[in-house]
Amino acid sequence: MNRVTHFEIPAADPQQVMDFFTKTFGWKFTEFDPGNYWLAETGLTESPGVNGGLMKRRDPAQPIVNSIQVDDIDAAVDKIKANGGAIVVEKMNIPSTGWLAYFKDPDGNIHGVWQNE
Repeated sequence: MNRVTHFEIPAADPQQVMDFFTKTFGWKFTEFDPGNYWLAETGLTESPGVNGGLMKRRDPAQPIVNSIQVDDIDAAVDKIKANGGAIVVEKMNIPSTGWLAYFKDPDGNIHGVWQNE
C-alpha cells in the first residue's frame, strides 16, 4: 500500500490525446464518465507499470496527477495536513470504486490519495 497506483492526464481535446497514446503506445481507453473521463490501460497486468485515466481538462493550469493508494483515506488526509501538505479537493466518493482527495505537497505539487471502496 501507499504506492502510486493511478495517474490522470487532463486534456482540452480528450479524443485527440487518446488517439495519440493509442497510435503511439498502444494504450486502450474505456469511457467511464461519458464525455468527461476515460480509463487508460497502458499494458498487460502481468508487466510492471501503472494504468490511469484521461479526463476533460477542468482548469487551464490542471497538471497530470499521480494518485497514491492508501488503506484509510481519512488517516492519510490527517497525515498530509500534519506533515506540511494541504488538501486542495476534499474527499469525494467515486461511485462503485472508492474515495479520492487531492493534495499539495510542501513544494506545491498536486497528488491524489485513493482508498478502494
